[in-house]
This record gives sequence, structure tokens and C-alpha cells, in this order.
Amino acid sequence: MTKGKYLCVYCGASERVDPFYYQSAEELGKLIATNGFNMVYGGGRLGLMGRVSNAVVENGGLVMGVTTEQLDEREGVQSGLHEIYVVDTMHTRKLQMSQKADAFIIMPGGFGTLDEFFEILTWKQLNLHHKPIIIANLNNFWDPLVSLFHHIIDADFARKEHAQFLHVENSLENVIKTAKRLLK
Repeated sequence: MTKGKYLCVYCGASERVDPFYYQSAEELGKLIATNGFNMVYGGGRLGLMGRVSNAVVENGGLVMGVTTEQLDEREGVQSGLHEIYVVDTMHTRKLQMSQKADAFIIMPGGFGTLDEFFEILTWKQLNLHHKPIIIANLNNFWDPLVSLFHHIIDADFARKEHAQFLHVENSLENVIKTAKRLLK
């Protein structure tokens, strides 16, 4: 049963990316809501962050945003969210988002997205959570990251069983199908 489950979406806040990624964020938001999921994310109004959260709300899903005062001043908080938390540090922000999440979706993004991804990946390696991590590899955006992940395992800097940590999907429909399957 997926009703009420929260997908944590990590994605970019850039306003300069290819329109394909904005459209994908809007599509993901619609798919999240129409498939009975809710969303937790960094609370921003810019870039993919704003687009995906708007689409979830517009399609009847609940959205929780978690931001910091510094980010609020820099990027602004999205309006229309069901819950918004302004916390003291980035670490507190990431922790609160991860605690609310039932699974993580990694959309295209920049250094902040990578930071969030690596932290939850490391926490999974340390058995601090057992939640699914799904990479939305749209337009093969994350191919270099996926290759690096396997290179680390092949060089024995991570265990072979850690290859099971990531679910890489090349379409948003498959991202949602994977989330549904793993969150039964």
C-alpha cells in the first residue's frame, strides 16, 4: 500500500537547465500524487524543486518542505506546501527529510543533489536506514555516477552486495513502478 508514503525527492534548483528537466520534474510530481504518494523535499521554489512540488500539490498530493534560514534567504521557500520546516543547519535539514521519507528519488541536479545522495547512500551502507534509493537516470544524466558507483565496488572500496543499494531507472514511469514495488 502506497497511500500516505513519502518519497523524498532530491533535485536541482538551477533555473538554467534544459527545459526537458523542468518538464520531467512536473511529470514526476504528477506521477507521485496520482499514484498515492506524498513528497518531502528541500522546500525550495526554484528549478526542478519548485516544479516537482507544484505538480504534486496541483494533483492532490501532500508536500513537506524542509529548508534552512540561509537557503530561504537565498532561494525562497515554495508557497502552497502542506508543511514547511525551517531548521538551523543543512545537516538537520537532511536528517529531517530522511526521517520522513519512505524512499528516495534522485533526479538530475548539481552539487547539493550529490551531497544529499552520497549522505543517504553512506547511511544505508552503515545500516542507518533500509529505504530504497531510486536514481531517475533521465537522458542518461547519471551514467557517470552509476559508472563511478560500480567502479568503487569493482575496486573493492565497497562490498559487492552494495550494488543492490541503487535502483537505476531511465523513465519516470519505471521510477514510480519501482517505488510501488519496493514499498508494498
